[in-house]
Amino acid sequence: VQLQASGGGSVQGGGSLRLSCAASGVTLDHYNVGWFRQAPGKEREGVSCSNSGGGSTYSSNSVKGRFTISRDDAKNTVYLQMNDLKSEDTAVYYCAASDRTFFGSDCMEPHHYEHWGQGTQVTVSS
Repeated sequence: VQLQASGGGSVQGGGSLRLSCAASGVTLDHYNVGWFRQAPGKEREGVSCSNSGGGSTYSSNSVKGRFTISRDDAKNTVYLQMNDLKSEDTAVYYCAASDRTFFGSDCMEPHHYEHWGQGTQVTVSS
């Protein structure tokens, strides 16, 4: 399983970015997928996730209403649309995938995942 994250960059506050996570070696629809972020000196935290097979999606309270996770099965890619970006969104963003059985919001917990992308930097200036 290989996950390739891309789409990060530097934007001003209020701007938008769309992150992509392209998978190879797997059919991503069969996997739970999640977006996580890690700021300097902080633990990795769940941002948004999607359970496999058209299951539920979850987002952290800090990004609800601003970030949206979506899948394109034809492209075997998961996206994170990020709108109204704030300086506190600055972090390295990672995508992850797992074919394990998840329950509810398990997909928001990084320790449940065995496959990780390489991370993409998002920097938001105020």
